[in-house]
Amino acid sequence: MRSVRIIGPGRAGRSLSIALGRRGWDVVGLLGRDDDQSDAARGVDVLVVATPDDVVAEVAAAVHPDPATVVVHLSGSLGLDVLDPHPRRGALHPLVPLPNAHDGARRLIGGVTFAVAGDPVARQMAESLGGRAVVVDDADRAAYHAAACIAANHVVALLGQVERVAATAGLPLDAFLDLTRAAVDDVARLGPAAALTGPAARGDWSTLARHSDALAPEERPGYHAGVALAVKLATAGRDAVAGAAPADEVVEDVPEVRVPGDLVGGALPVAVG
Repeated sequence: MRSVRIIGPGRAGRSLSIALGRRGWDVVGLLGRDDDQSDAARGVDVLVVATPDDVVAEVAAAVHPDPATVVVHLSGSLGLDVLDPHPRRGALHPLVPLPNAHDGARRLIGGVTFAVAGDPVARQMAESLGGRAVVVDDADRAAYHAAACIAANHVVALLGQVERVAATAGLPLDAFLDLTRAAVDDVARLGPAAALTGPAARGDWSTLARHSDALAPEERPGYHAGVALAVKLATAGRDAVAGAAPADEVVEDVPEVRVPGDLVGGALPVAVG
């Protein structure tokens, strides 16, 4: 049985403590900001720093190094340098939302992906939780974490906008969630370009203009940003189809339409289909 101590009794720390306990780890305890953390690395196999990113380096520096202990942080965006001066360092970032300790623990042992780096113990922790470990090097962690935030946080924020706009039409958010689930399922099966539907994919600019007119002014920037992303994806999909065509064939019925500048802040070609 391996032993672990966790600094940071927030959602991530408490989720991990429960999950590791269920997988047979000896969870020695959770330390908070008011606890003496100087000897936190002593007497355990692994010390996990589960604090907000901005204080990981400060917390790690306050702990006396122990050559027998692996110090692991849970940050998706930080490299291993923030764990200086500890000789054995690792990173373990779960690609799953942890909204509370109960749901977080359940998800952590549900076969999710973990981004790992550094000491092999990080991979072993992911595998002991039943997860899949992928190595993300320090130089790539900021881009990796940006993608993670887009995949989760930005989607949630967009659904917040759906809720607000739907309310103006007298409808609840629940009425639209099956649409969202189906779209995500389509992305998983077909890829983003093939899954894209709707007026931006078709080049139906009169519909997009009506949408914009119907929205409250404070909702338009977010909507226009979404249109721009849809146009970018549709354009990439059209270019991929054109590029895949044999040289002696002409791709027909793919007119280019100029995106109104007041919708997306610029003119971009997109296929109508």
